[in-house]
Parts: sequence; C-alpha cells; structure tokens
Amino acid sequence: FFLIFHIFFYSKLFDMMEIMHQSTLSGIINQPLQQLSETYGDIFTIHFGPKKMVVLAGYKTVKDALISQADDFGERADMPIFTKMTKGNGIVFSHGESWKVMRRFALSTLRDFGMGKKTVECRIQDELCSLAKYFQTQNGKPFDLKMIINSAVSNVICSIIFGKRFEYDDPNFLSLIKILNENSKLIGTPLLLLYNFYPALGTLLGTDRGVMRNINLLNHQLMNKLRFAFSSYFKDSSIKETYFHNENLIYSVLDLFAAGTETSSTTLRWGLLLMIKYPEIQKKVHKEIQTVVKPGELPKVDDRRNMPFTDAVLHEIQRFANIVPLNVSRRTSKDVSFRGFCIPQGTEVIPMLTSVLYDKTQWDTPYEFNPNHFLDSDGKFVRRDAFMPFSTGRRACVGESLAKMELFLLFTGLLQRFTFHPPPGVSTEDLDLKPDIGFLLTPVPYLIRAVPN
Repeated sequence: FFLIFHIFFYSKLFDMMEIMHQSTLSGIINQPLQQLSETYGDIFTIHFGPKKMVVLAGYKTVKDALISQADDFGERADMPIFTKMTKGNGIVFSHGESWKVMRRFALSTLRDFGMGKKTVECRIQDELCSLAKYFQTQNGKPFDLKMIINSAVSNVICSIIFGKRFEYDDPNFLSLIKILNENSKLIGTPLLLLYNFYPALGTLLGTDRGVMRNINLLNHQLMNKLRFAFSSYFKDSSIKETYFHNENLIYSVLDLFAAGTETSSTTLRWGLLLMIKYPEIQKKVHKEIQTVVKPGELPKVDDRRNMPFTDAVLHEIQRFANIVPLNVSRRTSKDVSFRGFCIPQGTEVIPMLTSVLYDKTQWDTPYEFNPNHFLDSDGKFVRRDAFMPFSTGRRACVGESLAKMELFLLFTGLLQRFTFHPPPGVSTEDLDLKPDIGFLLTPVPYLIRAVPN
C-alpha cells in the first residue's frame, strides 16, 4: 500500500504541474508544492518515503540561497538514478573538485571551439538555412516538427564538439536523438522517481533498465566521435590526471550533448506553439523582423538590441514554458543557517523554479503568456531579476550563452521566412498548452503549418 501511495502521489504531482501551463487560469492553482508554500511559507520540509527534503519557494528565497549563499547550496543532491547513470562523472551530477575541474574544462574548451564567438553565430545561421529548407519542403502542409527541431539544435552542439554537423536523415544521428528523447521521457516517470527513493526495490523491479540501456548505447556511439574530435586537445591539457579519464570525459560530453539538444529544442517547440496560439503576437514579431533585418539577410546576434518586442517574446516563452519546474536538486555542503532555520549538512534542497518564474510578486500575470512582462511603457526591453530559466548561482547552466544565441537566431530566422498556422480545422482555442511529462516539461505533440512569407 505504501508503495502504491507513492506512485499515485507522484502521478498526481505531475498532473497538477500540467495545469499551471494553461494560458489563463481561474480559481486556486492545484499544485502541491505551491499549495504547501502558501500554507507553510517559503521554506518548508517534505518527506518523500525515507527522504527528507527542504523546499525553497519564491524569487527572494531562491535568490538568497543560490546567489547570496551560493557556496552553502552549491553541491548537487545525491539522486540514485543519476549516480548510477554517470557514476559521479561529468558536469551536471558530479560533486566536489571533480565538478569544478570538469566545469572549468568544459567552459574553456567550448570557448576554444568557438562558443560566444562569430564562428558559432555562423554555424547557427548555417543550420537555420538547412532547417528552413526542410520546412520549405513541407509545402505548407501540417507536420510534426519535434525530430527536425531536435536535430537542428543538436547539430549546433555537434558542430562545436565534433567539428561537423549531420544530415537530418543520417540514421546514426537520428538514433542518438531518439535515445535522448526516450531517456528524457523515462527519467520523469513515476517509476523512475520511485527508484530515487527506493533504489534497491527499483533495481529489483528493473525500473532502471531502459534508462541504463540507453545510456550505454549513447556512450558507445559517442566514444569514437569523441576520440577523433578531442584526442589532440587532450594531449596538451593541463588537467590533473586524477580527473582526466575517459569516463569523466565521456559523461561531460554527454551532458553537453544532451543539455545542448533537449533544452533549447524544447523551448523552440514551445515558442512555435505559442506563436500559432497567439497569432497577433506572431504578427508583431514579423513586423519587427521586417523593420530590422534587411531582406535577403540572415538575422544576426547584434540585431537583438534593436528588436525589443522579439526579445521580450523569447524571454516570455522561456518564463512561461518553465521547462525545468523543480530545478535540479541541490545539497547543503555544511550545516547551513538560512533565514532563521538550520539546515543540516547533506540535506537535499529543491529551489523551485516554478515559484520564481510564476511568482505573483514579480510578474503581473504569472499564469498568462504576456510579453509585456519584459517591456516598459515605451516598448523598450526590460531585464527582470526573477527571470531564471537557466537556474542561477554556482550550478547555473554551462551553455546559457549558447542557448540564448541559438534561440534568438533560430526563432527569428524561422519567423522571418514563415508564418506559422495550426492544421486545417484546428482553432487557436483547440491548441493545448498543457505539457507532456518527462524530465523536462515538453509540449504535447502537435502539428504545425509553415507558410512561406
């Protein structure tokens, strides 16, 4: 009965999280952790099976923890499924000195390979051209854009890491993308969450088998490409050999490959869905693009400063989509005194991004898609401190700058060339903004028409 209760609880938890993504909401928001924060405040303890966790809710609380006391809340929580997947290697789920070394190495390597430079902008523009050609071949007919968007975004990180892009019909490349999609889905299921609380039972029931099979396949496919791309660079590396070994390298690249594919592609799919949901907003984006980007030219990163409305729309897509609602759990590095509470060393901490991106003290209409959140009365773009889709502090996303560049260039470039519509017979009211369930909150599969401008 106890185990059935936990499975039921987590199913209901994700059902309630879905409700938050409707374009307008009336009445009380049925989301358990949000409800608990209203009852118990911005800091409270929850017990999931044998695990005790501390939840941080609201912009000010999360900011104080992750920025003002960054070192205290800077460790990654121990999550059995990710420990089994990575064996403590890589960047996202590693700890201590290994994490510091591999994060620094990843940032320096990506910079050496062009991240943040004109070369990466050119690579994204090249990929935009390939993506636009694919959209053109659909001849205005409805199609599912999930795989093609995933492939295009993945090609950007592949061009940086491996020095080449792949054709959209390359079977090995498609296999990698499908495995990533499947794992992202599996990791968010109730049975995998159950594994994190009862790993021995999860192993007995085999709930981790699908994820581990996929990880092994990914590692095998990445190994040869990785050796070819990095071998000369590694020989000159000054990284200590204690952390510079094949498994740490493989999982660091896997982290970059997975994160560089899933998060940006998911955000783009949300963006195009929201454009067909709100055609009047799409029209205003089109008008601004036509005003700023010269006919026949590709959008450039520098154009962003002259496109406040498009910039606001992109920020609002990320805020509203809220694709990592619970963040990735942290762990206290020592006994921590925080806002009058003592949080013991090693406690798992959930800094809820939902509570930041939907904080009613920070946003005028938190549960509505509203680009005006990022515009002043004169229509100029306004930065908002409560905008944290990449998290913040020591564990903020390594690829944030790349993701921002990708989102702007691909989104703007597609809307420069196409007007997007729902399939025939589908009204804007029919379009569903409830997310599909997985490790990330992704749009439910939908069809779209891309009509050339």
